[in-house]
Amino acid sequence: MDERTKRIGENEALYRTINEKIEDLNAAFGMVTESMGIVCECGQLECSEQIDLDIPTYERVRADSALFVVIPGHEIPDVESIVEPHEGFNIIRKDPGGPAELAEALDPRR
Repeated sequence: MDERTKRIGENEALYRTINEKIEDLNAAFGMVTESMGIVCECGQLECSEQIDLDIPTYERVRADSALFVVIPGHEIPDVESIVEPHEGFNIIRKDPGGPAELAEALDPRR
């Protein structure tokens, strides 16, 4: 895996970890809602766009280490593919091999 691909994966994993903390805070403060605001999990470290996402979709994405949620247009086609386009966000899957392996190694739920 080249350095660029690794950096993209590390950036996406960082955003995923931030979103896990957001979910933990919502639970700790008893905020029972049907949705939550997360940060875009794209590979662009300077991105700070937010996405409103329902909790069941968030949990379904988190169940698979290779899945991430990004703003449309923030996908990086040479390391990931859109698997579910939605209004306001896309669910992407890291490509097999190095990108998917890095996503699994950096998954805070594993």
